[in-house]
This record gives sequence, C-alpha cells and structure tokens, in this order.
Amino acid sequence: MPVQNVTVIGLQWGDEGKGKVVDSLARNCRYVVRFCGGANAGHSVNIAGERFAMHLMPCGIFHAGVINVIANGVVVDPAVLLGEIEELTRRGVPVGPANLRISLAAHVVMPYHRQADSLEEQSRGAGKIGTTTRGIGPCYSDKAGRFLAIRVGDLLDDSLLAEKVKRIIEVKNRTFSALYGSAAMDAGQVLAETREFGRKLAPMVCNTGALLRRAIADGERIMFEGGQGTMLDIDHGTYPFVTSSLVSACGVPGGAGVPPKAVGQVVGLVKAYTTRVGAGPFPTEQDNAIGSCIRERGREYGTTTGRPRRCGWLDAFAVRYAVELSGVDELALSLLDVLSGFDELKICTGYRRGGKAVELLDPARMDGVECVYETLPGWSGELDNCRSFGDLPAEARRYVDRIEHLLSRPVGIISVGPQRDQIIIHNTKVVGLS
Repeated sequence: MPVQNVTVIGLQWGDEGKGKVVDSLARNCRYVVRFCGGANAGHSVNIAGERFAMHLMPCGIFHAGVINVIANGVVVDPAVLLGEIEELTRRGVPVGPANLRISLAAHVVMPYHRQADSLEEQSRGAGKIGTTTRGIGPCYSDKAGRFLAIRVGDLLDDSLLAEKVKRIIEVKNRTFSALYGSAAMDAGQVLAETREFGRKLAPMVCNTGALLRRAIADGERIMFEGGQGTMLDIDHGTYPFVTSSLVSACGVPGGAGVPPKAVGQVVGLVKAYTTRVGAGPFPTEQDNAIGSCIRERGREYGTTTGRPRRCGWLDAFAVRYAVELSGVDELALSLLDVLSGFDELKICTGYRRGGKAVELLDPARMDGVECVYETLPGWSGELDNCRSFGDLPAEARRYVDRIEHLLSRPVGIISVGPQRDQIIIHNTKVVGLS
C-alpha cells in the first residue's frame, strides 16, 4: 500500500491549534514541511507543562528522526529563525542540519520589509488591514516583483548579496523618503547583518524541493504544515483582509515543490468556536460578554502579536466552504474544553442578505450578512481529563456529532486542553492514529 502523506491546514482565520495536531501526527512522519507564510504564523506546543511557541520552525522539531523543512513558499526572517533555533537549543531541543533544512528558493524578509509594513499600515489610518507588521506582505510583494527580491540562496554568495543589497537599499531609501519622509537605511549595516545570517544558516540550506521529491520516490512519509487559516488565503479568503500566501491545501504543491498527488490525507483544523485577529468581516463575532468569556477561557491572545482576538460562535457555513476548497478528508476539532460552562451554544448554519438565503459563500462579500443560528444545549463539566469520546458529557458529544453532520466530514481528533496528552482520538483514518 502506498505511503499516506498528511496535510494539516486551518479552516478559519488561523489560530486553530495546528501546532498541537502537527506535533501529535509528526511522530509517524519522516518529514514535516512548512509550505506557506512566514513569522506572522504562531504555532504552539505544550510538552510536560512547558510551552513552546514557533513562528517559522516546523512543529515536528520535537520528534527524533523527523526532518523539518522550511520550503520555498515560506518567507524567512533570518533573525526570527535564528532566535527560535537558539531558544529551542537552550531548552534542550536539538536543531541543526540533521533535522532542519531550509529552501534555497525561499525569500528573505529584510529589515526594509518590516519598515515598509509598519509605514504602510500606519498610512492606511482607519483602513488598516491588521497586519502583524512582520514584513510578510512587502516581502511577498518583492517576490512577485522579482527585481528587488533576495532569496535564501543569495545569502551564500557574498558578491551577489553585496550587489543586490546595495541596489535594493538605494531604491527603498528613495521610496520611503518620498512616501513617508523616513530616515535612510545604511546599506553597509544591512549587508553585514545579512551576511552573518547567511553564515549561520548555510549548513541547513539546500534544494528542499528535490529533497522532498526524492523522499516521495523512496516512499517516505511527509506531513505538510500550513500556516494561518483558509479564510486568510490570498486568493480564497476575505480579501483584502488576508495574508499574502496560499494557505489552503491548494498551496502545498507550489509552496513545497511537490506534485499535487503528494498532498495526501487532508486534515482540517477547526476551533469549536471562531476567532479572528485584526480587521475584516467576522459574521459570528460576539463583541459582548459571550465573546469576552470565550477569549478569557480560551486564552485568545495572539502567539505572534499578543493582541486580543475577536471571538464568536462557530461559523459552520464558512468552514464548509474551506472544507470543500481543500478537499478535507477529516476534521480536527480544537478547544472544545473552552465551551464548558455555557448554558447554550450556537452554530451558524447559513447567511441571509436582504432577507434572502445566501446560497454560495463569497469570502469577499461577508460584510452585512445576517447569520442563521442553530442553538444546542451547553454543558457544565470541565473536559480536561476526558480521553475518549465516551468520557465527554452527552451535550458535548452532541455538539461534535452536529459539526460532523453540518460539515459532512468525520471529526478524527478532539483537543480538550493545551497539553500534549489532552487529546481524544475519535473517527480518524489517519495512519498511525486509528
């Protein structure tokens, strides 16, 4: 039987708990691959009471024998990545060429990208997108523009890097001065810093696309780890309030350099409720005591930014769109424990606009819709110690069953707390879990 690869993606606006699920599945994989996004993503893993927060590092790093890959679709901030490597090493997690590979073709987030992100966001005033100001969007813009871009492979060629940095800094300084009146950057300082980054990362840099294609040919199992969530996808999300890369399963082949059939089993992460960071439409948002209660119980503050997340009821109508887009095979339901204590729970099953039912969801036209809610009974008991579906209160089981029905997909994994072992294996067909 052919090896079964696994792709893990978020089905909402990010922050669905992908880190924990990737960590759970990674022990049965040879490779764990980040294929999109950058340091604007925040994946956390809790092990034996210790919390690890990663922004660029794939979450397979905690398993011996797993090779973690930062693929060509990621934009790499070397300062952030080296900081993560140093922190993990300090805490006893080995990181080096044996278990981390970085694509030659991945683009580099430079200091001027972070500056551009901050300046552009400030200039938008009330029209802010809600960017993390980590330089992700400007870096992807330069990637598409081609002539002002630096890739990881360029860091290994001193003469080429010097020529590029000098030319690019001249352009950026003129641009920032004209648009924002900002002070000029020192090309020599930027070059020296970037060269040092290249020296430190060089042992881990390689052609990751070729590495993964060879792994496929050899029958080695690969997991593709998504960043952000489907509703933030540059093409298929709530544009323009989105991120700058393809974050659904559709982005795996291009973002990792593998054939489409390598995507394998698609596991879609969905929170038991909905959250969003930054601006943009959010039909089920509860800007009230309910939303505040969810935020505090769920510790809903950004891993990357620390910003409080907007919170609301589960939007099954939007999640179903994300499920269909990526061809999700099964669901992983996270943070079910957060909903303990509510007398009743609501799930949005559809939208109305002008009194008429919305037949097909258009993520770019979610403002002004009226949610159609279904109400289910809540439960009072905490779920922290539940380890099987039968351990859950009857009302919690009913809530899970209803999600399966509304999304027409089985719930394979249920998370009932932040720790590694606070997980219930339910209707999964993922090899190694069932």
